[in-house]
Amino acid sequence: MKKPRVLLADDHTFVLEGFKKLLEEQCDLVGFVEDGRTLVEVAVQLQPDLVILDISMPRLNGIEAAKKLRKQLPRVKLIFVTMHADSAYVNEAFKAGASGYLLKRSAATELVQAVQSAMSDHFYVTPLIAKDVVTSFLKPGLAPLPTIDDLTARQREILQLTAEGFSAKEIADQLKISHRTVEFHKAKVMEQLDFHTTADLVKYAIAHGLVTPS
Repeated sequence: MKKPRVLLADDHTFVLEGFKKLLEEQCDLVGFVEDGRTLVEVAVQLQPDLVILDISMPRLNGIEAAKKLRKQLPRVKLIFVTMHADSAYVNEAFKAGASGYLLKRSAATELVQAVQSAMSDHFYVTPLIAKDVVTSFLKPGLAPLPTIDDLTARQREILQLTAEGFSAKEIADQLKISHRTVEFHKAKVMEQLDFHTTADLVKYAIAHGLVTPS
């Protein structure tokens, strides 16, 4: 059987090395990236069968990266390996097109099984997630996170980059939009979330897994 072509994404080198050791016999590991925006770019170039990614990654979080990947590579399989066990994250991951969701602390024993499951067109969810969490995101019509879901994809990008410490000019350069457009979106985000300072945005981004505290 042909080995699946796998692209790995995590902002910690030691995690990527661990995944490599776990998968190098069963998979053709085509690349390693450390932020969400590079992940999308490299995936489009390499056309992997499967992407293994974290939720909290610099420049573009895993949920937003997954949405972009599913649009550009609709057949790619996505497996999230993360520290987030909350049902809200699980729900958002599967809405974004995930085939699997497991926790980093169990990756050593579950990752190979998750890959095999995804490549067989099945879904994999770690047993460490409580049964009521699993059933909650499988229920049809489950409401998404209300506040974060009210933001557009562009607003979430700008929120994350702002929380990571980039200036409006730097964000404009990265997203190839004008400085004024960045300021407009930032102001809209603060208005919608009823925030008054950039510090409020940073706390919100950390709470929702868009960035990790330094």
